Amino acid sequence: MKRSLIDILDLSVEELDELVAKAQDIMANPAKYAHKCDGKKLATMFYEPSTRTRLSFEAAMYELGGNVLSVASAASSSAAKGESVADTAKMISCYADILAMRHPKEGAPLVAAMNATIPVVNAGDGGHNHPTQTLADLLTIHCEKGRFDHLTIGLCGDLKFGRTVHSLIAAMCRYPGVKFVLISPTELKLPSYVKTEHIKPSGHTYEQTTDLESVMPELDVLYMTRVQKERFFNEEDYLRLKDSYILTPDKLKNAKKDLIIMHPLPRVNEISVAVDNDPRACYFKQALYGKFMREALILKLLEVE
Repeated sequence: MKRSLIDILDLSVEELDELVAKAQDIMANPAKYAHKCDGKKLATMFYEPSTRTRLSFEAAMYELGGNVLSVASAASSSAAKGESVADTAKMISCYADILAMRHPKEGAPLVAAMNATIPVVNAGDGGHNHPTQTLADLLTIHCEKGRFDHLTIGLCGDLKFGRTVHSLIAAMCRYPGVKFVLISPTELKLPSYVKTEHIKPSGHTYEQTTDLESVMPELDVLYMTRVQKERFFNEEDYLRLKDSYILTPDKLKNAKKDLIIMHPLPRVNEISVAVDNDPRACYFKQALYGKFMREALILKLLEVE
């Protein structure tokens, strides 16, 4: 029976651990996996712009020996003529073995999964979910910190619209001893439903603050996010908030020596390029880890041994 990935919680803790182990094996033994998907085809359907997610899916499939069918943009697809997501999913099922879809409407990949006869991977739906970014984040944390439990994780910037933040919190709430430090302007604080659905039932502690520097010394992980222009209804609010938190070497002077700095990218200016040479900066490694996790996920969903 086909299996899709729409929400990070579609995967059990055991499956997350299994994907991390598989990704680490792919990193260590790429030749072993070079022909695992010979003859298989991945379709990428992106209704919103993407660089990393799209290219890492495509690179992952090529490195497994498969092929990629790609629609350049929604404007160049039949969506521009009014074709429904359901019909598009049925049609792509005729040509490909697995579909990665990004869509601005929350729930669109779920509709695709309900109508496709192949596995569908949600590559981002509006401000809602981005489970494969969370897989990349989890592999980064595990490779750099060696564990998922007993970590203090600072999430900074746009916590309201940041789908990567919502998915990461949901995933990390399943491991013991995790504390969340929520750092944002009041207007962009974490939606209450994320707290009531994930943090509070899990019994994990959290604190909210508008001041990054005051909490820096306690953090094991700092997850920076971009204030996303495309999620704002008016330009004034965006311009007022876009530079709320800019991470500089000076702000890191009281941080732990083994802190890891993450960012789902693209960065605009929320991390100074002067931080890039700091050994704690992991955001470009994070993009690479994403490719390995997507390889592991493709193998799992296609049930390739």
